[in-house]
Amino acid sequence: MLTSLQIRDLAVLHEIDIGLAGGFSALTGETGAGKSMLVDALSLVLGARADSGIVRQDAPRAEVTATFDLCDRPDVVAWLARHDLDAGEDCQLRRVLTPEGRSRAYINGRAATAEMLRSLGEQLVEICGQHAYQSLLRPAMQRELLDAFGGHDDLVSAVAAAHQQWTLATAEHERLLRDTTERDSRLELLRYQIGELSALNPAEGEYEDLARERLLLANVGRISSGLHTVLERIYETEGFCAHDSIGAAQRELDSLLTLDPELQAAHATLDLAQIHVVETAETIRRRLSGLEHDPARQDFIESRLDSFETLARRHRCEPGALWQCVPLLRTELQALDESASRQRQGEAALTRLSEALRKAAATLTAARLDVAQSLSEAVTAGLRELGMPDAVFSVEVTTAADDTIAAHGQDRIEFLVSANAGQPPGAIARVASGGELSRLSLALEVAAMTDRAASTLIFDEVDAGIGGGVAEIVGQQLRHLSRQRQVLCVTHLPQVASQAEHHFNVTKNTIDSATRAVVLQLSPAARVEEIARMLGGVKITARTRAHAREMLQLAGGVLRAG
Repeated sequence: MLTSLQIRDLAVLHEIDIGLAGGFSALTGETGAGKSMLVDALSLVLGARADSGIVRQDAPRAEVTATFDLCDRPDVVAWLARHDLDAGEDCQLRRVLTPEGRSRAYINGRAATAEMLRSLGEQLVEICGQHAYQSLLRPAMQRELLDAFGGHDDLVSAVAAAHQQWTLATAEHERLLRDTTERDSRLELLRYQIGELSALNPAEGEYEDLARERLLLANVGRISSGLHTVLERIYETEGFCAHDSIGAAQRELDSLLTLDPELQAAHATLDLAQIHVVETAETIRRRLSGLEHDPARQDFIESRLDSFETLARRHRCEPGALWQCVPLLRTELQALDESASRQRQGEAALTRLSEALRKAAATLTAARLDVAQSLSEAVTAGLRELGMPDAVFSVEVTTAADDTIAAHGQDRIEFLVSANAGQPPGAIARVASGGELSRLSLALEVAAMTDRAASTLIFDEVDAGIGGGVAEIVGQQLRHLSRQRQVLCVTHLPQVASQAEHHFNVTKNTIDSATRAVVLQLSPAARVEEIARMLGGVKITARTRAHAREMLQLAGGVLRAG
């Protein structure tokens, strides 16, 4: 429940501090006095879009603060706790606006976003203004009202969740379908490439070994000739080879050792050199014996190296790295095979999700059809109480013929109304006048009120287009509504204002060339004067005051402390 509203420097609202109580409160005053500006101020503190031009011209900023009693709203207390905001019996919302267009928001003294204000405000206050009446013309609003009346929150959420899952699955399935042609072509190429490489079966280091062997086989003659020359020079040419030369040197040193014993080390080195020469000659002989020209082997090597190089060009890699391609290709092939498997699984999942969405939508449709008649009867009764004795209201639930299911279901909800006897019900956009639309809004508000509705309802000129006895009935309906909710109503009709338990008057004064609005809660005597003003013309007579007093007495509202 809204317990106080403080406004500073918001347009003509200079310093406003209003204390509010439960029940039905009326807000009256001359046209242009600033009544609707109070509603706008409350909208701002509930997160509405701010206009920098609304700050009073000579003020550094504008502020709006609203305080709510949460003693009967554990759901709001839980919301505050979830958002790490102080949650007690009271909740304070504050909005600060600057002339430059900047805006700051606070919840219980802590900085908050406008979105947080909106989310919290929707739970605390519902404002029904002229724009709200016009919103009744929108199919979406009609659908939401029917669902609110039927308590379909869980069913609507189930359809929305199923629709989201189905939408995601459909997008993934379509993506996989788009990739199918490319994937199939790639699979065919991969299988061919893997088969080709598997036939070659390249081993790590094989290409390098084959290249070395090809070089050897291509130069067998030159290698053999060179090795014979080396062998002759180190061992086989008698008298002129290294072996004989070293032997001669050894013999010369033998004759010198007795003369110079220090030559023993040189003699030992020559002995070692002689051994190395003999071993080298033996190694060369063995190599010569193993060297032979093998044209068949050479042809095999050339062919295999050519295969290496051809496939390496296809795979854009070095021939020596070809052996690494097979596992890479197999990995890609497995991934594509898994993609095909995912597509099959996705198709099965999409079928399941489609069926789940259809079932959820069908359940919601059945619930809407079930409750449509109840809402029709309740609103029809409300309209007849509001001075439309021949009114007939009905809710038409039409299921999409093509089985199209949206996030809100597959139904089109349309409110139909007939204001006069013998007139068939038609869409409210075509047959409802402004006054009838305002009464329809009030009847719907009374009928669709649920335990989860906002604690505070604000009606901005709900009585537009009506008067006389109908206006009195509207006031009675608002008072009836205030037994369960706090109701504030901006009104120009004395029949409505007289039904209120609390009465506030808005006047506009000019002080020091500045126009400022003043809001006063009226005493019983002042209330008689205000009702008389609303009843009378330029001059208020004793008879007018008596009529005003009578209206308040009949409404049971006189002599109540303001």
